[in-house]
Amino acid sequence: MAEVRKKTGYEYEEGAQYVAYVSSYTRAKNEKYGIRIYDVDMENGYLHEKRQVEITNSSYVAISHNRRFLYSITDFGIESYRIIKGGDLEKINFSSINGMRGSHLTTDYEDRFLIVCGYHDGKITVLRLNEDGSIGEITEELYLKGLGSIAERNFRPHVQCVKMTRDNMFLCAADLGMDHVNIYSLNHVTGRLRQCGILHSELESAPRHMKFSKDGHYMYVVHELKNIIDVYFYHLVDGQPDFEKIQTVPTLNDYHASGSAASALNFSSDFRYLVSSNAGDNSCVIYSIDPDNGYLSKILCLPVSGEYPKDCALFPDNRHLVSLNHESNTMTFFKTDLEKGLLIMHGKEIRIDKPNCIIFHKLQEDQK
Repeated sequence: MAEVRKKTGYEYEEGAQYVAYVSSYTRAKNEKYGIRIYDVDMENGYLHEKRQVEITNSSYVAISHNRRFLYSITDFGIESYRIIKGGDLEKINFSSINGMRGSHLTTDYEDRFLIVCGYHDGKITVLRLNEDGSIGEITEELYLKGLGSIAERNFRPHVQCVKMTRDNMFLCAADLGMDHVNIYSLNHVTGRLRQCGILHSELESAPRHMKFSKDGHYMYVVHELKNIIDVYFYHLVDGQPDFEKIQTVPTLNDYHASGSAASALNFSSDFRYLVSSNAGDNSCVIYSIDPDNGYLSKILCLPVSGEYPKDCALFPDNRHLVSLNHESNTMTFFKTDLEKGLLIMHGKEIRIDKPNCIIFHKLQEDQK
């Protein structure tokens, strides 16, 4: 098997300074600030707003693996930012993706390419990254094709998430519309993609987001419509990717609300826990991860005191949790007791229009 990269940059460090970046839609009230920067109060499990960044409809943000640049989706393209002193963002440039607004983006593990996917047009776009963090030319454009099972929703490709395997060899693309995950090899010179596999999910399950374990051996795929997470063991067979499904777990309790849709998928900073959320049920679910076999064990599934939790994340010390409630326009905060399986509401909610995702960032020495 190829050497698996273990570079994460997320591990919690006692006494370190953290900021949080929260992306949001701006179309609802003609708001112009689509990214907000917060100082993280680790002791009290709270966020204090320090800056707003003018950008339209920031549906998702991602931080480079060298922890120096932030990339955000915006209308008709992507914007790049340099993370400067105090975690503030300094805009570098904008690049078009020759398509409709993207739904998710990621960098490869060498920060040489930025990969963007689109829900609305079913497109994957690869762009070259420069050493200064700026976005360069487009190297690949793929429009996925196919006919799904439900005319109202699954009638064509909707690419909801893209992630590189941690050995940096293959790109996984979750197609929510077609109920499968496409696997592509990435040419690290040309930036071109070549399909080399496909993982079929359950019919009408709608794979939404993916995460890879710290060691790269396990992939977790959350499915929006079936409210399940599939766990795959990933390895190479004769140089080609092989994904073996080893577990399927529900994101809901047995007494869940009808019409629920699974949304978020986040690791704790130490990779010991996996967090997801359920819209409709308006709950957060936390699992412990067995380090020996990647299996998930549910710790809790509890309400988040908000509507449509689009993202939920543990604070880097695992003692608190924040929920981004898209339809009630709030962030709500909780103390966690993971041994007892408890969430305890804590602190005043923060108002924010249509929040989408949150990333905790540990400031590097030259960013403090």
